[in-house]
Order: sequence, then C-alpha cells, then structure tokens
Amino acid sequence: MEHDPDGEDRALEAEYNNRAKVPGHPAILAGWQADAAAFRAAWTEAETGIAYGSTERSKLDLFWPNERRDARIAMFIHGGYWQGLDRASFSHLARGLLAHGVAVAMPSYDLCPHVTMTIIVEQLRECAGFLARRHGAPVLAAGHSAGGHLAAMIMAADWKERGLATHPAPHALALSGLFDLLPLLRTSINRALQMDRATALSLSPACLPRPGGHIHAMVGGLEGREYERQAREIAAAWGGSSEVLAGHDHFTIVSELADPDSAVVLRAVDLMARTAG
Repeated sequence: MEHDPDGEDRALEAEYNNRAKVPGHPAILAGWQADAAAFRAAWTEAETGIAYGSTERSKLDLFWPNERRDARIAMFIHGGYWQGLDRASFSHLARGLLAHGVAVAMPSYDLCPHVTMTIIVEQLRECAGFLARRHGAPVLAAGHSAGGHLAAMIMAADWKERGLATHPAPHALALSGLFDLLPLLRTSINRALQMDRATALSLSPACLPRPGGHIHAMVGGLEGREYERQAREIAAAWGGSSEVLAGHDHFTIVSELADPDSAVVLRAVDLMARTAG
C-alpha cells in the first residue's frame, strides 16, 4: 500500500505524535541511553546478546537478580512505533523488578519499513516462546507504547496451534499501549508502517478474540484522550483492567519501571504472581 500524506488527519496526528506532544523528548531519550549504559556497566548478573531468532536484531539481554538462574522472568518490549530504538536504551528499567527478585529479559526486534508489522509480531511471539522453553516457565509480557501492543499480541496468539501446551506469557502489562491501530492509518506514523485497513484490523488486539489471561493497561494522565481510550477499551474487550497515572506523559511513564516502589513495578509484581500461580 502506498501511504497517502494527503489523507492524514490533523486531530489524530496531534493525539498520536508523541514526540511533537513532548518537546523535551530529546533530553529524555538521551537520558535513557546514558542511564542504560551505566546500568549495564555496573550490573554483573547478565546474559547479553542472546539470539532468539535468526536476524541480527532478534537478540535479547537477560538481567538476573543474583547469581542464581531460577528467578521468574518478565519480558520488557521497548517502544518506538515499531520503527525506532532498541533494547540498549532501556536496560536501566530492569532495576525495579530486579529489586523484587524478578529477572528481566529485554529483546530488540526488526523495524519498519525494513520488515512488516506482521513480521515484528511474529518475532516477539517467537521470543516469548523461546524464553518459556529455555527456562521451563511462563513469563510476564510487558511493554511500552508499540511494546504494549506487542505484549498484547503475544497474549492473543493461539499457542496450542504453535505447539505449546502452556501459554508462554498468559498475562501482560502495557504502558501507553496501542490496541486499536485504525487511527494510525491517518497519521504520519503509517508512512513507515505501510498498513492498510485489513492489516490494521488483523493486528489490533481490541479486535481479536479475548484471550484467557489478564491485561493491565496503564497510561499517563498527560497523554491525551486517545491513549486513555485505548487503555479503557482493551481492558473492556479482554476483561482486564486499566489505570491512569497522573502527571506522567508518554515518555516519563516508562521510567517508573526503574523504581522498585512505583505503581508500575508493583502492578508488574502482582501480574508476576498470577503468572507463577
């Protein structure tokens, strides 16, 4: 499909163009990179560059809370609208869950427009299955923005059809997630994604059958009505829950993962208990 810039909707562009909404985002992104590099240099209990797929970007880093390798695992999927960033900017976000004895896996994945959205979804599903098989237990799927969408798509997969009797990631925590992709068709974001209506519908978790696990969708109070709608609607469609964190925008909400006492981390710990149970 050729993207038609003349078809863009200014109101939707204003709602979904997060970098335009947060003028200070370059400093935030630079801070993430610096904090992530410092964390990797200091944290000795880590496995880095583990290949879960066949491409150069389909690798993950796995941070352990101690020298033992039997901790429960949360899988954090980064955002970037399926077209930017990688795991190296987010390593420091493992700190909050590590303090609770939870290991954190952080994958990278291929990006649009070099691959399609469908391929990205399959890569992250492959990653979840890889982790569950490698460690013999299900993981928590967590993600921010596009990563929240990918966490939900992992939940939505038919894993018996894929040869796994047990769901590798039955529950999900989505921060500022996207679950209805149709509005993106009318924004500049779709220039790289190149989705048509049929693809957007097939990759919209809110349009897919309700899976068996629980999703908790969190959104910043400064993110706007569309992101709040997205969180409410996936919770309603899947029998999950949603929450608005006052004072947070699209970028600051994810930084809460670095704080062991934050509402985000405590929600993740609760979902980990469901996963282990």
